[in-house]
Amino acid sequence: MSKGRQERLRFPPVAGRTVRADFDGGAMSSDFGALLVRGVDRQIGLTERLAAAIGDRRHASYVNHSLEDLIRQRILQVSCGYEDQNDSNTLRDDPLFKLGVDRTPLDPEQALASQPTHSRLENSVTRKDIYKMGVAFVEQFVASYSEPPSVIVLDLDHSVDPTHGQQEFSFYNGHYDTHCYLPLFIFEGLSGRLITAILRHGKTPTGRENTAIVKRILKQLRQHWPDTHIIIRGDGHFSNPGLMDLADADPFVDFVFGVSGNRVLNRLARPTVTDARRLYRRRCQIAQQVKQHPPQSTRLYEEFSYKAGSWSKARRIILKAEITSLGENPRFVVTSLNMPTPQTVYTQIYCARGNDENYIKAIKLDLKSDRTSDSTFLANHMRLFYACAAYVLHHALRTETLHDTEFAAAQPTRVMNMLFKIAAKVVQYKDRILLHLPTTCTVKDTLKRITERLYVVPPAVPNT
Repeated sequence: MSKGRQERLRFPPVAGRTVRADFDGGAMSSDFGALLVRGVDRQIGLTERLAAAIGDRRHASYVNHSLEDLIRQRILQVSCGYEDQNDSNTLRDDPLFKLGVDRTPLDPEQALASQPTHSRLENSVTRKDIYKMGVAFVEQFVASYSEPPSVIVLDLDHSVDPTHGQQEFSFYNGHYDTHCYLPLFIFEGLSGRLITAILRHGKTPTGRENTAIVKRILKQLRQHWPDTHIIIRGDGHFSNPGLMDLADADPFVDFVFGVSGNRVLNRLARPTVTDARRLYRRRCQIAQQVKQHPPQSTRLYEEFSYKAGSWSKARRIILKAEITSLGENPRFVVTSLNMPTPQTVYTQIYCARGNDENYIKAIKLDLKSDRTSDSTFLANHMRLFYACAAYVLHHALRTETLHDTEFAAAQPTRVMNMLFKIAAKVVQYKDRILLHLPTTCTVKDTLKRITERLYVVPPAVPNT
């Protein structure tokens, strides 16, 4: 059986005619989105900034692909849903991905890098390279603002990344009941912009480690925005004295952290919890009298001063005294903010950190940041950065280019399915390249609008 015969697909007859398919369509691609992502990257300069952070230690006589091309290729692939390194072996000849890396689409001598080349890059990065790339993400975040913002929120959160096999720095974490990595993600809570991310071993990090990371980020941000009000926000894992004292040292930095309850906090909360229980019972009685469903819960908010043994001074504690049909559910927050009311601090400031879960969902589930299957830790960190870069490009595309379309609040997966996965036939002439898209494309108007925006806006010059 010939090769063409082996690759032919069969389908049930239609209107008395046989239906067959083959893979001899020539210069076609199903990933028009590679050009859209390339347009965003040209404007914000992300790939250029990341490539500049890595030291190229390769011998020049053996180099066929620049660092910038290698990084851009992998980021484009992840952005379009190809997170596996092995996909590079097939996509290296894809005409639209070649256009995305500024290669001639139909020139066989212009093929992109294969999987072994990308593997060598991932396994060649050093700790210094990874650190400088983390710094580059912060610089990219700063460059995303046209002027210094009046206030930003640093949302700190980590997510479990289960590991498999003998992977470097994979440790068992009792809280998640698995061997894992525990990457730290830092987003700007008001906009959803990624600030940076750090891949960490599976053990729960110490307060000193969290403080050191945030201290470096604050120092970098202050070089550009000396007067911006910065609020550091996180759950109980981050309510350590180091971070609180770090915020105290800067008059324009505040914090809001969750705090686990203890014997002292529960005693201080008892009067308000008792009032909340009394109010809940009263509402249940009223609901019963008027034959309505009882309330799901009753909440009261209060504040008091409390000093843990490891804290340098007493802090403002916000209490949410909640009573439900299941019983008492008191929650505590510690903050350096003095003006907002207890209810405002809890409901509008602290609870808003729940949006962090959506950002992590996008970067983890849609862009596969947890595809850290390499045996070495630094190579896995590089893979995390590829997913982070894809998130930055998707966020910029959605908030800047698609802001007035139906995709303004779309997750990356929906953008990929609706705007990226569009077939295109590539025709290369001597003086131009022409892409033929489907006549029945349902997003013609949207594509027209966003490609015009990506075409007319000049590329941004990265900050140095």
